Amino acid sequence: MKRLTTIFFLTLCVASAFAWGQKGHRIVAQVAYDHLDCKARKQVDKVLGKHGMIYLSSWADEIKSDTIYPQSGDWHYQDLDGGLTDEAVVAMLTDYPKEGGNMFRVLDSLEVVLTHDKNNHDALAFYVHIYADRFCPMHVAHLDDKGGNAVKMKWFGQNTNLHSVWDAKIIDSKGFTYSEYAAYLHDVYGKQKKAVRKMTDEETILQTYHLTDAVYQYHATWNGNAYHYSYQWIDEMEWQLYTAGVKLAQALNSIF
Repeated sequence: MKRLTTIFFLTLCVASAFAWGQKGHRIVAQVAYDHLDCKARKQVDKVLGKHGMIYLSSWADEIKSDTIYPQSGDWHYQDLDGGLTDEAVVAMLTDYPKEGGNMFRVLDSLEVVLTHDKNNHDALAFYVHIYADRFCPMHVAHLDDKGGNAVKMKWFGQNTNLHSVWDAKIIDSKGFTYSEYAAYLHDVYGKQKKAVRKMTDEETILQTYHLTDAVYQYHATWNGNAYHYSYQWIDEMEWQLYTAGVKLAQALNSIF
C-alpha cells in the first residue's frame, strides 16, 4: 500500500478512539459511491479496487492495531466542550483545537495529500473513513467523558456506553444490511440531495454539533428504555448517514 507523505505526518499527535461501526461506514461509503461522477468513480476504483471504497471503508479502524500508523487513533474524532457558540465551533475547522483529537486537521491534510497525489491508496482510504466520522455525534462529543465512552448505558440488558450506541447499536436495530440501508436512505432522502449538496462545511459540522448537544440533553432524563431511545433518534442518525454520504461524494468529485 502506498504510504502517506511527510506533509500529512507533520500535523499529527497520538491518542485513541473508535468510529461508526463497520456497517455505518459501509452505508456512508455506498451512498457516496452511488453519487460519484464518472471521473471520480473511475479514479477511486483504480486506487482502491472496484467498490473498494465500500469494502475498505472501515480499514482505518482496523489499522489502529498495526504499527504502520501508530498515531492514527486520534485522527477519527474532535471532542469539543458543550455549550460552544456556533462561531467558536466553526472557527475550529481552521484554527484547530490543541486537544480532543485531530479530525479537522487530518481531513484538511488528507485533502492536500490527495490533491498532489491522486493515487495515494492509504490517504484515500483514511479520507473515506474519517470524513464519515465527522458526521457521527460521538466524534464531536464532550472532552470530559472521552467522547461518550465514559457515559455508561444499558442497551437491551447489556452493558455499553453512549459512544457505542451511536457507533453501531442504533444502526443495527434496523436489521438492514449495509446495501439495504443505503438503498433505503436513497429512497427516503433522495429528494433532499440538492439541498444537502448546497450545505457548507460549516453547516454540516454545526448540524453534527447541535445533534450531539441534543443527545446529551436527552440522555440526562432518559428512562433506560432502548426501544424508546432508537425511536427517538433513528431519523436523526439516518439523516447524518445520508448527509455524510452525499457530502463525501461531493468532496471526492471535487478532488478528482
